[in-house]
Amino acid sequence: MRLSVATTSVPGDLNTKFETISEAGFSGIELFEPDLTGCAGTAEEVGRQVASAGLDVEVFQPFLEFEGLAGSLRQNAFDRLEYKLDLMQTLGAKTLLVGTSTHPEASGDRDAICSDLSELAERAASRNIRAALIALPWARHTRTEMQALELIEAVDNSALGLALNSFFSLADGSQPSRLRQIPGNRLFHVQITDAPMLRYDMAQLQNHDDLLPGQGDLPLVGFVRIIARSGYDGPWSLARIGDTAHSIHTNFASDGFRALVALLDEAAQVEPSLSAPLQDLPSRVYPSGIEFIEFAVDEKTYRTVSDMLLSLCFRKERKHVSKLVELWRQGAINIVINSGGNDHAARVFDEHGPSVCDMGLRVKDAKQTVTRATMLGAPEFSQRVKTGELDIPAIKGVGGNVVHFIDEKSDLHRMWDVDFDAVAKIEAIPPSGLRRIDHIAQTMHSHEMRSWLTYYTSIFEMTKTTVVDVADPVGVIRSQAIASPEGEVRLNFNGADEGQTFAGSFLTDQSGAGVQHIAFVTDDIFETSGHLARAGFSRLSIPDNYYGDLKARFALNDDFVEQLRSADILYDRKGDAEYFQIYSTPIFQGFFFEIVERRGDYQGYGARNAQTRLLAQMRHTQGESVQ
Repeated sequence: MRLSVATTSVPGDLNTKFETISEAGFSGIELFEPDLTGCAGTAEEVGRQVASAGLDVEVFQPFLEFEGLAGSLRQNAFDRLEYKLDLMQTLGAKTLLVGTSTHPEASGDRDAICSDLSELAERAASRNIRAALIALPWARHTRTEMQALELIEAVDNSALGLALNSFFSLADGSQPSRLRQIPGNRLFHVQITDAPMLRYDMAQLQNHDDLLPGQGDLPLVGFVRIIARSGYDGPWSLARIGDTAHSIHTNFASDGFRALVALLDEAAQVEPSLSAPLQDLPSRVYPSGIEFIEFAVDEKTYRTVSDMLLSLCFRKERKHVSKLVELWRQGAINIVINSGGNDHAARVFDEHGPSVCDMGLRVKDAKQTVTRATMLGAPEFSQRVKTGELDIPAIKGVGGNVVHFIDEKSDLHRMWDVDFDAVAKIEAIPPSGLRRIDHIAQTMHSHEMRSWLTYYTSIFEMTKTTVVDVADPVGVIRSQAIASPEGEVRLNFNGADEGQTFAGSFLTDQSGAGVQHIAFVTDDIFETSGHLARAGFSRLSIPDNYYGDLKARFALNDDFVEQLRSADILYDRKGDAEYFQIYSTPIFQGFFFEIVERRGDYQGYGARNAQTRLLAQMRHTQGESVQ
């Protein structure tokens, strides 16, 4: 299977683009002409660079404003065509991507258009080149793929075919099934672009900021299946539509490869006519739970974490047999504190300070999980272990974070017995009712959110929510959640820019992305609150004004509101489903814990409470700085 990507999507000079694209795993490129014209090398040199990188020029693009012109404009169009064809022969390019004309003087006369396209096809065929006509939704006359197909069939030249872009075909809410009548022998090139399901005004698509497969909501699996059934055997390509600068980012090639492969693999599993993009790629992994969270600390910050865990009623239960690593536990929650000086945790501490450095996920097959991740471009992670200790499979994630995998088909599920010794319990600490980890919130730069989303959703069976804007007192934070199908693993991505927002300050202080808070779930928030009060838990203070508004918004009775207010509990409700939240005061550079209770089928995260929480955290932080 041939996979390609447009050079305009990847940053760097042209040779750097080729190397990056090849290293990501693609076999071909859509060579964007402005990338070529801005290059100092000759076309011959560029062709050699492409070949040296192990790539093919699947498409040369764009060729615009061609058909339906008259007089000198028509002559100029054919002069430009000859130049493009000469250039393509030198480059070794296979297909010229021809966009339907937007020229204000382009005629809509069908015979004239067909005549131009017929001559284009003849000239291309004489050079052993093909031309793929793509209908631009903002074009003067030919705006849909079906209109373009009618022209191609009227010309009836094997050198002229159709190009499709999934966004152009689906962004208006159309279903892929309408493309069934496109014959595979007429289809030369397919571009895959995702987008939110917003039923776009097709004439305005040129201004759209396009997304990688899986980052939006278009029915791309259905699109791919319909195309595959037609007999299409050409490349599957990632192409940019929008002109926004942040569409180009450092990880586009690697993100794009894993996103495209994940999409095609998902489609191939249900469509016999489509071959798998990578042989022996394991299926998406179902994460069945969070096995542990690990903190990197030093001697001073160890006390900060351990005191906070004690106030949450965690117990120190085990010590590592050879490292300065401890296991603290409550319910099904395992918190690891690593104050060692010569491993991954130490390197994380040196770079980011006290922080979450590792996460363990429970999966069915740990080795297969690593295999899928590495085949999709994620680096495998390993560090030395001593004889008798378990070597737990792991990968590096976005930003250098590490994810370990625990399964029950090997000895990995015995890690707490094999690698750790029990410690004597000096004092019996009654639990506070915390059952498991509800969700983990990771804060990152806004432009990194899509990379994190693609990383997790391409490897694991996880669904995403819509991106929402959360109003910080001095800015806006973008938030998106993903979760396993039954909610065993929930991750929140919070995108911010370094600055005065609470999340932005965390990025600045931490020198990059990281876990900013961990939420534990309880079956009874009020009972847990009482236990925490007796244990000396330091909770975030919520202002009385919040509870006055809460009472009016949900028509709550006075006694219930007083219960919430006296315990600084935040509340949300959707229908009959309810959500309760308690926050710790921040530690480190803005890290905090959360305790939640979900009643009914509440699947959210209390988004309407976010601004209240952020203001309270800001007041707390400013109060500390004044003292």
